Amino acid sequence: MFKRYAKDLPEEVLNWRLGYAVLVFGLLGTARGLDEGLIGTTTSQKSFVTQFGLKNPHLTANEQANLLSNITSMVQLGSILGALFAFPITDRIGRLWAVRELCLVWVAGISIFLGAAAHGSIGMVYAGRFIAGLGIGQTTVVAPTYLAEVAPRSIRGLCVGIFSGSVYLGIMLGYFASYGTSLHISNHNPIQWVIPNTLHLYFAAIIFTFSFFAIESPRWLVKSKQQAKAVENLCKLRGLGQDHELVQTEIIDINSQLEREQEATMGASKVGLLRELFVMPANRYRIFLAIGAQLLGQWSGAGSITVYAPQYFALMGTTGTQEKLLATGVFGLVKFISAIMCAFFLVDFIGRKRSLSIGISIQFIAMLYMALFLAIDSTIGEKGDIQSPSQKHAAKGAIVMIYFSGFGWAMGWNSIQYLINAEIFPLRLRALGGSIAMAFHFVNQYGNSKAVPEMFVGMTTAGTMFFFSAITLLGLGWVYFFLPETSGRSLESLDAVFELPWWKVGRYGAKVETSPALFDDEKGGVAEKEQRVEYMETEGRRV
Repeated sequence: MFKRYAKDLPEEVLNWRLGYAVLVFGLLGTARGLDEGLIGTTTSQKSFVTQFGLKNPHLTANEQANLLSNITSMVQLGSILGALFAFPITDRIGRLWAVRELCLVWVAGISIFLGAAAHGSIGMVYAGRFIAGLGIGQTTVVAPTYLAEVAPRSIRGLCVGIFSGSVYLGIMLGYFASYGTSLHISNHNPIQWVIPNTLHLYFAAIIFTFSFFAIESPRWLVKSKQQAKAVENLCKLRGLGQDHELVQTEIIDINSQLEREQEATMGASKVGLLRELFVMPANRYRIFLAIGAQLLGQWSGAGSITVYAPQYFALMGTTGTQEKLLATGVFGLVKFISAIMCAFFLVDFIGRKRSLSIGISIQFIAMLYMALFLAIDSTIGEKGDIQSPSQKHAAKGAIVMIYFSGFGWAMGWNSIQYLINAEIFPLRLRALGGSIAMAFHFVNQYGNSKAVPEMFVGMTTAGTMFFFSAITLLGLGWVYFFLPETSGRSLESLDAVFELPWWKVGRYGAKVETSPALFDDEKGGVAEKEQRVEYMETEGRRV
């Protein structure tokens, strides 16, 4: 599999050190996945509902919805700060030590959350989940950045896709763990929801320990002026000697890009980096893409289905706590398999843009069906009335569409939302750009998690699904016009793509290497000159 994608590279490049690095940082995706999978099922378990009053008859429907959304969204709130903290932390102490730091914060938060079982304190639930979010939010910056920096160009999408796939591994494990305890532990025992949530602690310990045997990113070492160590680590990751052309070329390209960035910014401060990110047209377009992907992805609705999966299955007619949890577990399995299939077979093979477009199209069809179903047969979701045979068939179709929406999300937005941040920013701005993008990601996820329960009340369930359908369709147009294809290119060679006029980046970015005339007339030859010093990896030579 790997050799098919890396056929233009020496076979030594696909070695155990690279695989180990991808495994360690890829597993960081389980942090988000476990939270999303566990909180949705935890808040559906009777032991948790009773202990923290989620169905308190003295609360109005809006107050119950607000309590639920506060619990589920607290990690997203903490993750906003976590994503922002990731920029100075990962650039200052390195990618490896950033992983160790975030694991400790993650464990501290989950420990406080689990402690709420003994005291019944909603305050401990809020505080623990917020602190856990500080660690979990950092994973979405640290892991994709590292994976993109160490991966060979032809399998970069696959390597970053391991992180996306691990998100669904965590979701799936969280779903089935909650289903298992609902079967075998009393609904009156808080251990029913505590045991599944200890999965956080196991994965944090595994990743923390494994990180001590991983290799630091050569690109970060170059940026930190540790040239000799950078060359040594790159040789280990590529399985090649220091004098090999591939190693020499990659080091030259990394240094060349960093030198150009430093010359252009004159060694600017952190504030200067922010100015560089938002003032320079090419970087401004990069941040537009990164933020746009997070905004459209989070409000397409699939993320809320992940968090509130049991409630969505109830809307479509699934009854009984155990039945809803089982359906939710199968949903997690579908998304996990879909994410792995996308990472291994699609994102590098057919390209980012085509994979994303197909995924969004599938998700749109699924969302629209569910919206129409709820609009025509609202009684199943809102009153629980007995259904006719035809209504039952339609309800089964709606349940199937939940699974299709998960497949489309895994193939589309989820496979791109981490990869795009890690790929498009230059080395100097990679951590900063990724931090801002993921902070925006969690702002929208927090807003979505808070809003959905109340949207169901205020907009009706059908209106909410029509809203998600419209956003999904808007996202499809955005991808077609604005998102450039980045597969098969070195990270450094992407600079030339963003020298295009903004209205040409999405449509003509893939042609930059073969058609410099597309942008030479607009930039007076500057972009073509920049391109000559890049290593054009689809050609395998200097131009």
